[in-house]
Amino acid sequence: MSQFILHKENTRGHANHGWLNAHHSFSFANYYNPERMHFGVLRVLNDDLIDGGMGFGSHPHDNMEIITIPLAGAIAHKDSMGNSAVIKSGEIQVMSAGTGVSHSEFNALADEQLNLLQIWLFPNKKNVTPRYDQQALNVEAMHNNFQQILSPSADDAGVWIQQDAWFSLGKFDAGFETEYKIKKAGNGVYAFVISGEVTIDGQTLSKRDGLGIWDTDSISFKANTADAEVLLMDIPMELN
Repeated sequence: MSQFILHKENTRGHANHGWLNAHHSFSFANYYNPERMHFGVLRVLNDDLIDGGMGFGSHPHDNMEIITIPLAGAIAHKDSMGNSAVIKSGEIQVMSAGTGVSHSEFNALADEQLNLLQIWLFPNKKNVTPRYDQQALNVEAMHNNFQQILSPSADDAGVWIQQDAWFSLGKFDAGFETEYKIKKAGNGVYAFVISGEVTIDGQTLSKRDGLGIWDTDSISFKANTADAEVLLMDIPMELN
């Protein structure tokens, strides 16, 4: 029998710093909830709005897989590996922090708000050589389809990370139904609704709701509205 945990949009942690309006699905910074420390290896899911030209100065990370998906606007990134890049909506960025990396992230545009998802996963290998990558997403392939955007393999679709995780992103027409098969035994799925309303395994979800499901090998999905966009994170439930 499958199990689930529902995180409604309005139960997330919230911090408004003026230039930064942040919502945290899991404990982060000054938001601490012992019931919401992680879902399997998913440690952080932040939904950030950042004012024009503002951002985070250089700060360190280690032994974490860090995935950033801009939903609107563009991020200016610099890191201690020598990378300097702009990541736009329609792209994905990944860093394996490994033995340690420092980076800064700013809104690349002065007059436009940046909205991004930043996701942290615990890795399955510690102290690897830090690594950076970014890719354009195949937006057309996301229409009525969970298009893979991340996997454990450099030879598979999307970016790759040091974890047995698969991310898929889809945009759906109202009434579209499908089934998603979990990629690896022992994995669960955390679904995050970017926009619209959907039903997953009988649970109706609205914009920015999250649903974690485990002890199953597949989930049912239906889009209830024409603007439905959903990120599925297929991840190990056991911490390494």
